[in-house]
Amino acid sequence: MAASRLAHRALRQEIIATARRMNALGINQGKSGNLSQRIPEGFLVTPTAMTYDKLKPADIVVMGFDGSHRGTRLPSSEWRFHRDILVARPETNAVIHTHAMFATTLACLGREIPAFHYMVAVGGGDSIRCAPYATFGTEALSRHAVAALEGRKACLLANHGMIAVGATLVAALALAVEVETLAAMYWRALQVGEPNLLDAPEMARVLEKFRTYGQQAPARRSSVSAPTPAQAAPDPRGARRRARASSGRVPRR
Repeated sequence: MAASRLAHRALRQEIIATARRMNALGINQGKSGNLSQRIPEGFLVTPTAMTYDKLKPADIVVMGFDGSHRGTRLPSSEWRFHRDILVARPETNAVIHTHAMFATTLACLGREIPAFHYMVAVGGGDSIRCAPYATFGTEALSRHAVAALEGRKACLLANHGMIAVGATLVAALALAVEVETLAAMYWRALQVGEPNLLDAPEMARVLEKFRTYGQQAPARRSSVSAPTPAQAAPDPRGARRRARASSGRVPRR
């Protein structure tokens, strides 16, 4: 495919930049992990077993929701759960899977991340679930991942890693960083003992507050019209009349 005719070039470049960024942030290592982005005809996904630093836009694979793919590279071995998550979650446009150190440590223990900290709510609920184990790249793993993400934006994969989803790659990456931070805090707390957990009513309050957390859309303008220049300009004659009236002087005719 000629470079000048490469479809979705900007999105391909964003996928590559995000893949490199997740390694630089320390939430992934080497060739592990993968990511996808929805497009009108399906989705873009990283190729299997390629070093992110050497990826070029043409290496990113175009896939249809029927499992077909186009391009010079084979898609990630985990393309099934990328496809199935995007199909199940129409509000989601980006999926990131990493082998983040602390999240994967908890996943290898079969532990979810409970409500030990209110920020667990960033995952969309009162816990970040851990999906049961299944061999990588299988339909069974995809089913487990979709189920663990029901009503959530992130999950762990037992003996494997984590998944974070979002409306954009930026949002999905930010969430993956948050999940790994929470996993690290929870792991550290477990070294001392079992942490105190927030109860369901408190997490419900936090989730409700998160609905309006952060910068909101600007308020709508008032329907009252601004005065015209003529209305806004002072009337010197009217001002003089008002001044004479207040002083008790009778105006001359």
